[in-house]
Amino acid sequence: VLDLGAADRVTLFKTDAVVQGVHFNEDTPPERVGHKALGRCLSDIAAMAGTPTAALITIGLPRKFDEAFAERIYSGINTLARRHDVAIVGGETTINPERVLISVAMIGQVAREKVVLRSGAKLGDAIFVTGDLGGSLANKHLEFEPRLAESRWLAGHFKLHAMIDLSDGLAGDLRHVLKASGVGAELLKSAIPISRAAKEISKRGDAAKPPLVAALTDGEDFELLFTVASRDAVPLLDAWKKKFPKLKLSCVGRIILGHAITLRDKQGAHPLTAPGYVHFT
Repeated sequence: VLDLGAADRVTLFKTDAVVQGVHFNEDTPPERVGHKALGRCLSDIAAMAGTPTAALITIGLPRKFDEAFAERIYSGINTLARRHDVAIVGGETTINPERVLISVAMIGQVAREKVVLRSGAKLGDAIFVTGDLGGSLANKHLEFEPRLAESRWLAGHFKLHAMIDLSDGLAGDLRHVLKASGVGAELLKSAIPISRAAKEISKRGDAAKPPLVAALTDGEDFELLFTVASRDAVPLLDAWKKKFPKLKLSCVGRIILGHAITLRDKQGAHPLTAPGYVHFT
């Protein structure tokens, strides 16, 4: 969040990257690769209740790349950019010998009084998440829709205390909020919105995670997690159902004293030790 001196707004500045073999495979449709590359930055702008304005695209390609493949990547980028009125204003093309790499740098803006940070969660706050969680590798990580309209509506109608997008899993990203805010959290096991994909993957057996673990740790759901005062929880849910009837919103827990996450079920509250997605492991 950059304060560039404008009286009524602050500037949002974000960069993110996708790498072949990490964020997509060699056989991933290139339009989806482009969608994901831009969408990741858009999701971060949404997490600040902001509006994206412009982006730069840096793409690294093997020396003998397929020109049509590269054009289709940009087709995916441009389709999503037009949907959210984002100008692709330039960038860089370079050689990357082993694999495709795309880095996106994006700017946006948000009214000073509406910007939402990670650091504002307060004791007693209700914790909400949008959508369903887990199993994103089935397809969602390549075709998610950044929650820009939803976050701006939330910030325009309710006092949000903290917000983050779920890129590294509920368990991982909630910890970022707790650390920044100096609080702890209690999640209600029965309230975690588990996706159909996570349940179907679990049924296949092998090394699949239990659905609840997938919902907590998979990452790349690109949904919103936010906290509000408990008195606003019911009015917010009621208003959300009228405004966004096709998108689930779940109250999954509350902010408590401490620094850790506990998971409450019928047997009581238990420490949640499962991490979210951990880079470099």
